Amino acid sequence: MKPIIFCDFDGTITAEETFVGMLKEFAPQMAAEIMPLLYRREMTLREGVRKMLESIPSRCYPEIIEFSRTKKIRPGFVEFLDFLKTQGVPFVLVSGGVRIMVETVLGDLTQKIDGIYAVDLGISEEYFKVHSEFEADTELVAKVKVIERYPNIEPIAIGDSVTDLNMALAAPVVFARDRLADYLDEYQKPYFKWTDFFDIQAQLSQRWNLS
Repeated sequence: MKPIIFCDFDGTITAEETFVGMLKEFAPQMAAEIMPLLYRREMTLREGVRKMLESIPSRCYPEIIEFSRTKKIRPGFVEFLDFLKTQGVPFVLVSGGVRIMVETVLGDLTQKIDGIYAVDLGISEEYFKVHSEFEADTELVAKVKVIERYPNIEPIAIGDSVTDLNMALAAPVVFARDRLADYLDEYQKPYFKWTDFFDIQAQLSQRWNLS
């Protein structure tokens, strides 16, 4: 079984919650009302994230790109991508957030990534329209559906929050931090704790018997 990394973006690759920060900035009232419901799993991501995004005027699109430019990447990420390349292990980014934010933060690093799955925004109307190829059940981006596109693999999931829970429950190997670790404790699902991507690289080197 070939290992493939499936990694969240927001608060995982980024050192802070970029997408959540954007929602608080551009849809503050809606975010204050909906985010606690999402974290308590009293509203689905599919419904909540759509409501928040579609309350933002399309004219804010350039400002959101500018907002994304300043966001920092978590330590060890660039080295981790290079490590995976030397091992021939694909890296797939699965984000419940917005593609343009992902691509703006990553810049040229997108060329080192084997697939990016995220929410697209339509900006031709007064307010954003959400488009997602993998919308299903409770999720706007159903990360397990993305994993299912890759047959005969060992999925390795990396995440930090509620948007990563289904993916983490479906993957045999999981690296979890923050809220995701708490949710997995509830489910009694084993995982590796991590702080930065150097931790993950060290753990995988050990797992793959690399000196």
